[in-house]
Amino acid sequence: MPWQRTIQYLINKPVGVSLIDGTGVSGVLCSITNNEIYLMEYLYHTQFALKHYPLNQIRDVLPFPPCTIPSPPLY
Repeated sequence: MPWQRTIQYLINKPVGVSLIDGTGVSGVLCSITNNEIYLMEYLYHTQFALKHYPLNQIRDVLPFPPCTIPSPPLY
């Protein structure tokens, strides 16, 4: 899987994770150990949760794109 070749470079970065069941999650990729990824996800208000997903349940892991702020119109 192509994403597995570059996933080490995404540790401590915000990522989107596409799961094989068609759902997706996002968060900060904390680590990859024991054939699982560990993702810090936002829950609510000031709550975050460290969740883990088996590698064999993941279709793709993508870095968040950079923010593109439109230039103000020229008058």
